[in-house]
Order: sequence, then C-alpha cells, then structure tokens
Amino acid sequence: MLGCIIGDIAGSTCEFDEFKSKEFPLFFEGSDYTDDTIMTLAVASALIKGREVPQRPLRELMVEEMRRLGRKYPYPMGAYGARFSGWLRRDDPAPYYSCGNGSAMRAAPCGFMAVTLPEAIALARVSAEVTHDHPEGIKGAEATAACVFLARSGYTREDIRDFVRENYYPLDKTLDEIRPGYGFRDTCQETVPQAIQAFLESESFEDAIRNGISLGGDADTLTCITGGIAEAYYVRGRGCDVPWMGPVRFAKRTDGTREDPRLALLPEGVLEQVRALLPEDLTNIADRFAEAAAGREGAYDRIGMVRPYILD
Repeated sequence: MLGCIIGDIAGSTCEFDEFKSKEFPLFFEGSDYTDDTIMTLAVASALIKGREVPQRPLRELMVEEMRRLGRKYPYPMGAYGARFSGWLRRDDPAPYYSCGNGSAMRAAPCGFMAVTLPEAIALARVSAEVTHDHPEGIKGAEATAACVFLARSGYTREDIRDFVRENYYPLDKTLDEIRPGYGFRDTCQETVPQAIQAFLESESFEDAIRNGISLGGDADTLTCITGGIAEAYYVRGRGCDVPWMGPVRFAKRTDGTREDPRLALLPEGVLEQVRALLPEDLTNIADRFAEAAAGREGAYDRIGMVRPYILD
C-alpha cells in the first residue's frame, strides 16, 4: 500500500489546481496524507481482522474499521466527501448508491491481500458496497483491485490493459489525449480509467505518479489509485520487495552507493517522509498489513489450504 500513500501525499496539494506538468517536487511544501490514505488503511485493517477473527463477516468489519478511523481522524487534509462524512456519523450506516471515486481509492489492499483474481474482485466489491453500491462505484473498486493483483502477479502492462478493456473500461485515449480537456472529476468512471492509463504509460513508479498528477484532475485520489497499481507492478510484480516500514531504507555504503539497489525503485527519502507524516497507529496498520499479505503471498498453488474470507 505504500504506493497508494505516496500517490495520495504527492497529489494532496494539486487536487484543485489542474496541474498539467510532470515537472514538480514529488512532495510539495504542505503535502500531507488525506482521507484516501485513511480509508485505504481502514480497508487494510478490515482485511487483517478478517484473517484474525474468521467468524466475523468482512462486510461488517469494513463498516467498523472505516467508521472507527474516520471518526478518529475526522478532519483530514481535503476533508471527506459530504455524503461519506454523513455516513460516518449516522447510527445506521446504510450504503448511499454513490459512484464516487472513493470506492476505488481504497481498493488496492484487496488486490494485495487476495490469493486469486476472483478473490481480489470479490473483496473489492465488498469494500465498495458498504457505501458506494452504485454499479459504477463497484466497478471502479473491482478494476483497481484487479489491476493491483495482476500487476503484483507478474502480468505485463499489455495483459493488464487487455483485461481492463475486456471487463471494465475501453482505455481508448492516451494521456496526451486526455490531458487538455480533463479537470477535477470525482466519479469512478471519470477517474479510474485515467489512473490506470497513467500507470500503463509509465516507465517507473515515480513516472506513474507524475503521469497521474499531470492530468490535472482529482490528483490525490487519482494518484492514490495509480500508485497502488504501480507499486504492485514495479516493486512486487518484478520480484523485488521494498519494505514498507522496515529498518532497511536507502542506507548508503561507504562508497556512496545504495545498500540495496532494489530501493532505487522508489525516490530517495520518500519512505522517511511518509513515515514522518503518518501517525503511529496508521503506520502500525501498514506494517501489520504487509506482514499479513506476505503470509498469503505465493499461495496460488495451495489455494485449498488457504481459508477464504467470510464476505457476508
């Protein structure tokens, strides 16, 4: 999920500026995590608890964790959407038929935790339906989680593009075609295809984030989605494992080179900046999620031995 959080922070100060360039500091002065990070970690926390407390339905855990963290952090940078904010406070948290991109921004953990592609899609559907039960809201979450799963499983960009085209969105415009007329959009159908395209046209993790922000849309949400897919592809899917909050980060040898060349996949200093911005309880969720997801990694050939989630 590190990619989601980096994307969120990088886009946090560009959300309403219609930024149309790839040339900028990855983190501006004042960049911070937003509701995108909080809700992504809420979904991650629900998935963790679904493994730890197997008798609890995942749908119930999703509601519980979103409301717990949403109430604990009621005023994030950029604020929650009005309808979601109301949902956080209501006694009866029923879904409200939204097609907003909030369902997709938080779906990446489903792709990282899943053992199979159908499971990734099923987990994403549940994570969306508790609030965003509009077909487009569900579609955006499923497409995001599916891309994350395929990317971390070693599929190529062409494979991912074909899957999305066959099942979710046409992806019929390049970034150069999208950019001129694109502005702030807050629906899944006007955010998720653009976020996926930003990944598909990227050359690296950082380039994917810069692609997304350069479109000038709902930058933090768009690049939260792009960042999750890009992390899955460039880090997980290519056989590397950059620790989320582990002790080995950009340490230098005496000759000035990086101790672990795999860390070059992320811009130097970014991990430290993310850790400094996030409260300890949120970094703890990220740590625990990385461990839990790693425990299911490589389980594709022993699926019969892996307990599925209780969704409802």
